[in-house]
Amino acid sequence: MKTIIKTTIFIAALFSNPIFSQEKNIETHSIEIENFIAYIVENYPNQSEDLYNLTFLIQTGTEGYALEEKVILKQAFRILSKRLHENNTISMLGYSGLNGLALEQNPIKKMKKMLYVLDNFKSSIKVFHEDGVTLAYDYIKENFNDNAINRIIIVRIPNLKNEATSSVSSVKGEKKKNNAIVLTAISLLPEIISVLKN
Repeated sequence: MKTIIKTTIFIAALFSNPIFSQEKNIETHSIEIENFIAYIVENYPNQSEDLYNLTFLIQTGTEGYALEEKVILKQAFRILSKRLHENNTISMLGYSGLNGLALEQNPIKKMKKMLYVLDNFKSSIKVFHEDGVTLAYDYIKENFNDNAINRIIIVRIPNLKNEATSSVSSVKGEKKKNNAIVLTAISLLPEIISVLKN
């Protein structure tokens, strides 16, 4: 009986430990950039009363990300800032090519600051690290909010082009031209067949 009571007290003390509860309450979501806007719309309803402490971990190349990705990121963050009230906080970090903190924890309504960081991601990182993922988890633990939903959102860019793959991408570009010719020929095929029939 004493053993059961001691075990119960030990487990209760373990669960009341703030370090253990922080690790337990950090949620991780991982999405591809093509689904980023849909993710924001589905997971952050308009006028939500929930309080969020969001850390966005964005995959980058060595120079950042392409214009297409930048447009999606900006649009998603605009939508997010309109949906959440001003007490929600946001941070942005990079991983893969650029590992570091680009935007420290800020209120979600500081849209100009967020857009600036998205436009100047590389120059916004003051200190570069070896591992952006570990950095993100360490950062959210340091800035943990007991009253909020603490969440890391990993934004993956599957077709990210780095300098190391530039020669491969130029070969792919030539292949796309061949694909365009094939598609043009296929689209003209019905007309060619009708001419042959006549």
